[in-house]
Amino acid sequence: MKLIENASADKLRGGFYTPEPIAAFILKWGINGNHNDDILEPSCGDGVFIEQLKNSEYNYKSITAVEFDSVEAKKAAKIKLNNKTVINTDFHLYCNETLQRFNLIIGNPPYIRFQYFDEEQQMEAAKIFNRAGLKYSKLTNAWVSFVVGSSLLLKENGKIGFVLPAELLQVSYAQQLREFLAHFYNKINIISFEKLVFPDIQQEVVLLLCEKNNSGSHLIEHLELKDADDLKNLDVEVLKSPSKKIDFKSNKWTYYFLEQEEIDFLENIATKHNIPTIGKYAKVEVGITTGANNYFTVPLTTVNEYELNDFAKPMVGRSVQVNSAIFNKQDWEINSNLNAKAHLLVFPSSKNLNDHKGAKAYIKFGEDMRINKGYKTGIRDDWFVVPSIKVSDAFFIRRNNLYPRLIINEAGAYSTDTMHRIFIKPDTEIEAFTASYYNSLSLAFSEVTGRSHGGGVLELMPSEAERILLPYQLNNKKLLLTIDKMLRDKKNIDDILKITNIEILKKGYGLTQKEINLADKIWKKLSNRRLNRGK
Repeated sequence: MKLIENASADKLRGGFYTPEPIAAFILKWGINGNHNDDILEPSCGDGVFIEQLKNSEYNYKSITAVEFDSVEAKKAAKIKLNNKTVINTDFHLYCNETLQRFNLIIGNPPYIRFQYFDEEQQMEAAKIFNRAGLKYSKLTNAWVSFVVGSSLLLKENGKIGFVLPAELLQVSYAQQLREFLAHFYNKINIISFEKLVFPDIQQEVVLLLCEKNNSGSHLIEHLELKDADDLKNLDVEVLKSPSKKIDFKSNKWTYYFLEQEEIDFLENIATKHNIPTIGKYAKVEVGITTGANNYFTVPLTTVNEYELNDFAKPMVGRSVQVNSAIFNKQDWEINSNLNAKAHLLVFPSSKNLNDHKGAKAYIKFGEDMRINKGYKTGIRDDWFVVPSIKVSDAFFIRRNNLYPRLIINEAGAYSTDTMHRIFIKPDTEIEAFTASYYNSLSLAFSEVTGRSHGGGVLELMPSEAERILLPYQLNNKKLLLTIDKMLRDKKNIDDILKITNIEILKKGYGLTQKEINLADKIWKKLSNRRLNRGK
């Protein structure tokens, strides 16, 4: 996988190449006894897959390798292998122009954001999406268009085998890709790894192995190995018969880490017990985007040094500053007195500063630090005026460790984009709303709707948080103080759930003990898998 974050020359061409055990296994799975395959590698880099094919004893008809970078293409061209063609061009262009079709398409496509495509690449990628009946957007990553384009180049029966970011299973911009794959292929196998394959970039990857055979069935299976070396002992025969039914709806493929009974439970529980989602009772928005949190969020010492009391507003910016289900004024004062960054600087426009010496001095300090040249600050009329200053009713932690927390904002504090803002809808009781969240079913859905990162972090975007099931009942309000106290006392979440699952799920919504146990099992399975990756 070729990751682009800082747009260095090395990363723009792709700097993270496929480990040999992975390339060898994908070839072994793909060829699997065939002797007459036309093979395509749409982004061959310096030729890892070609080398593996050279070192094997597989019989094949031809291999075509496409590589955008001329230096890497020359390296691949030097590998001595029969019936090999290396083409130095952009895959998107090749895909739209070639008439050749292939039995097997393999590789490790580039992981490049839309903004790093040149205009021609964007146009050619859009053509691929149009051919597949899909919508192309600026959120689309290169690996998505490589998967779609490769699928279009398959013969009537054929396979693709790719190394892809685990975002495939989770992120919203890959949602239509998941739907496309589910309909296009008859067999899908996903192989994930407990240990990071690319530890230097903290990027979790999976192997996507798809087969098109026109059987009419659509099945999927997930298999998790310890690391890439375990592939050497994996019999490809176990991948011949995936057993789980593909969900043609837009559910995330995180589901397929689970057993079929668990999948069926998650798909049916909301309808069976008429359980709504967070979005029915609240609007979830990103926190305040300052453009430079380290500058606009300050401790009390900075407020005093520059005499900024007129502009300093109470805020909470880190999850460690909140250890409860209710964040009150006393909690905020404790953070402030501990010199935490508990103050948000909300400056008026330049014409309304009224020659405030402290404010002007701090703004001058920001300009000396070039804060005014930032991506967000640089487009403002007054770079130091932060937009969307609103106090929310509650907070939802954006990035989480053990589990996501929902917190009432009793202190009336602001929050940066490290937390989401919760705005309660009319006729919703905030105490009941918050208490209703702390149960195993809601926590299970937080794992399913969110996305995990390489370090074991669970992140949820606002739309994802709104899709979490929330068994809301007015009567749940009575649980709030107990939940809050237990969190403040650092009680294990399991101790809280023993109480809340009975009151919220069993008594409130009629779930059986078996269903409650299943929800708890799903939450623990998914969260433990995620947390173990961070160790």
